Amino acid sequence: MNDDQAARPGSYTYLRYEPHDDGTIVRITLDRPETRNAQNRGLLVELDDAFTRAERDDDVRVVILAGAGAAFSSGHDLGSRQALTERAPGPDQHPTYTFNGGTRQSVERRMLQEWHYFFQNTLRWRNLRKVTIAEVHGSVYAAGLMLMWACDLIVAAEDTLFADPVGPRLGGAGVEYFAHPWEFGPRKAKELLLTGDAIDAEDAYRLGMVNKVFPGGELSERTLRFARRIAELPTVASLMVKESVNQSVDAQGFVTALNAAFSLHHVVHGHWAELHGGGVPMATADDGIADWRTAPPVARAAKDTAGPQ
Repeated sequence: MNDDQAARPGSYTYLRYEPHDDGTIVRITLDRPETRNAQNRGLLVELDDAFTRAERDDDVRVVILAGAGAAFSSGHDLGSRQALTERAPGPDQHPTYTFNGGTRQSVERRMLQEWHYFFQNTLRWRNLRKVTIAEVHGSVYAAGLMLMWACDLIVAAEDTLFADPVGPRLGGAGVEYFAHPWEFGPRKAKELLLTGDAIDAEDAYRLGMVNKVFPGGELSERTLRFARRIAELPTVASLMVKESVNQSVDAQGFVTALNAAFSLHHVVHGHWAELHGGGVPMATADDGIADWRTAPPVARAAKDTAGPQ
């Protein structure tokens, strides 16, 4: 967010911040529909600002996180012109690439940058002092899962597909906020990570990952109605419900597991960077996987098929 945007509350480049019901509910909408809401650095920094703004505001009781266009989020932005420009040194480089490890070298630089902008920010949003609802539709892939999983409740349109295909497409072991075993269950997590296949909204509901499934045309309004129901609860009660559940999961080792998996994530990055002579920190078509830019659509996981023939 630049100085002009900071002077005009609610004005962002990559998202929308919309209060409802006299400010008791806020809907934050990812607004890069041309990239299926792929997450460039500018979007992530603005999202952190928007979440923090809602957290500061004592009138806000519930925060909805949604996505504009055909999909909630397709994950990290690996190749749009905006994302490439943000990373490259020069007048249009995003300032966050010059601190928080941005001036370090090699593995240290990559790990510090991802720790701040992919891992810790997601964990911070998970612990926001407000109840949060992810309103998802279309594709929720890879880092799109991270944004969704950071929320307390998840409401999905009937057409939603959930997948983390970074193993088959990038040679990785999953995204930086590795909640997969907790959200999918250990065995299903292994299947989905090894195949890159997707589950639909009904499967996600049966797993307990999704709370509600609504028709796509009614998703926005019915999510708002659900948020209104939550907002009726006294704020101390809603916060202590959230904190009681989060602390119970943390006592089971959730955050410890996240930290361990984040370290392993960077073992994989280091592996590919070393094989590529210090270059690309992920697998490429030359390593025997499909090029992520031209790979076929993500397949649906099904109990009675082994996969695409």
